[in-house]
Amino acid sequence: MTVKGTAFKYGNNVDTDVIIPARYLNTTDVKELASHCMEDIDETFPKRVKQGDIMAGGKNFGCGSSREHAPIAIKESGIVCVIAESFARIFYRNSINIGLPIMECPQAAKAIQAGDTVSVNYDTGEIVIENKGLCFKAEPFPPFIQEIISAGGLLKKINNEQRTTNN
Repeated sequence: MTVKGTAFKYGNNVDTDVIIPARYLNTTDVKELASHCMEDIDETFPKRVKQGDIMAGGKNFGCGSSREHAPIAIKESGIVCVIAESFARIFYRNSINIGLPIMECPQAAKAIQAGDTVSVNYDTGEIVIENKGLCFKAEPFPPFIQEIISAGGLLKKINNEQRTTNN
C-alpha cells in the first residue's frame, strides 16, 4: 500500500506533552484530541493538516510519557505516516497498537522539509520525496505488523479475529 501527502516537519525530542498537551488528556473524544495535536509547538498544525498528510521528525520522536493519546491525536488529525530518525520505544509500540504507521529512516527524516510531497510504500519501505526526486529505503513492516495497521490497530485486529472465529 502506498500513501502520499504533504509533509509537516519537526525536530528532535518531540515529546508526548508537545504532541498532545496534558491539559487535554481528560477527554476520550479522538476528534477533540486531534484538534489540539501539536498546538504547543505549531499552533497552526490543527488548522492546516489534511487527511493523508505525512509527519517527519528527528531523533527520539515521541519521548516522554507512555500515553496512547499522542499517537491517537496524530492519527486522528489525518496524518497517515510518521517518519523519524528514531522513535521512543513506547511511542513506537503505542503507534502500532492504535494503527498509526511509523517508519524509522534517518536519511529520509533529515531530507524531508515542511511542504514536501512525500509518498510511502508500507510494503517495500520506499519513501520518496517527490518534489525533490529523492528516494530512501526504510525497513518495511513485517506481515504481522502490517495486519495490525491494516485492521486499524491491535484491538480492532483481535476483535475481527474473534468475530471470524465465532461465525
